[in-house]
Amino acid sequence: MWVGSSNNYAYLVVDDKTKDAMIIDPANPEEVAPVLKSQIDAGKINLKGIINTHHHWDHAGGNKKILSQFKDLPVMGGKDCEAVTKTPKNGDTFSIGESIKGRALYTPCHTQDSICWFLEDGDERVVFTGDTLFIGGCGRFFEGTAAEMHTALNKTLASLPDDTKVFPGHEYTKANMKFAVSVSQTDPIKKVVDYAEKNRETQGKFTIGDEKLHNVFMRVEDPEIQKKTGKTDPVDVMSALREMKNNFK
Repeated sequence: MWVGSSNNYAYLVVDDKTKDAMIIDPANPEEVAPVLKSQIDAGKINLKGIINTHHHWDHAGGNKKILSQFKDLPVMGGKDCEAVTKTPKNGDTFSIGESIKGRALYTPCHTQDSICWFLEDGDERVVFTGDTLFIGGCGRFFEGTAAEMHTALNKTLASLPDDTKVFPGHEYTKANMKFAVSVSQTDPIKKVVDYAEKNRETQGKFTIGDEKLHNVFMRVEDPEIQKKTGKTDPVDVMSALREMKNNFK
């Protein structure tokens, strides 16, 4: 994790069998490059490329520096990502090594080039959600609408298997849950509040199934959330929640 005002995550995904690896959102090369070099020098990984969740500098802004040290790597991401070489179509599949199967999921809203990356390795499933879905929250609608975020969260990501572990782009859980408690005080929400108080990092500790229970942005059809926002249409509820979160202190 790149600790600072935004607590960014970069992720190294490695296929155990072949040691083939991809680095996701290596936005802070000063921290990421030495780790990659030590892993490569120790024969632990074969670095095969960079994956980006979206074009913002704190996710894709380190690509050129990484490429200057690790030559000829493909960069897979949205069309506006720095030094991108391949932009997959929505639903396109790919592999990392022999065991890891991946799929690109278009989730435009935070940015129009936002892509979530769903990976499967045997019975294990994960999704790298960038700034679309956070543990207990979602990204700001910088380039999109409430309707797009509703589709991204409650149709695209919600359709993934419930046991899919969530790896977001930032560690925002504590702040997200502070807002969630102001909207709803359910047991699943209290459980995440407690976990975030005791643990500095929450990535990979919660699943899509968990998010459906404790993330108010994924409960837009819940009567409790509708009552709190004064709206009933799911898109209007999404819009109202985002406005409430933007103004939450």
